[in-house]
Amino acid sequence: MIGAKIRELRETKGLLLRQVAAVLEIDTATLSKMEREVKKLRKDHLQKLADIYQADVNELLAIWIADKILKVVKSEDNELSSKALEIVKEHILV
Repeated sequence: MIGAKIRELRETKGLLLRQVAAVLEIDTATLSKMEREVKKLRKDHLQKLADIYQADVNELLAIWIADKILKVVKSEDNELSSKALEIVKEHILV
């Protein structure tokens, strides 16, 4: 999800991979892998990406966290995953 989002933002701004990679101080291939979700996007990159794309950093953080949660629950039984998410939701809302 986060990879697709940062690719969408980059393409909307008309920026090249190499331009964004230079700001992040990573190579173009690494950024490409992050956009394709082959390689994990680091949390510390999110603020820089939000600045580059003039995007809401909290939206990017929420998607980044959702990706982490999805990876965990996706590997488990659907019923158990749903129950676990409900428990987490209850604790967050307290």
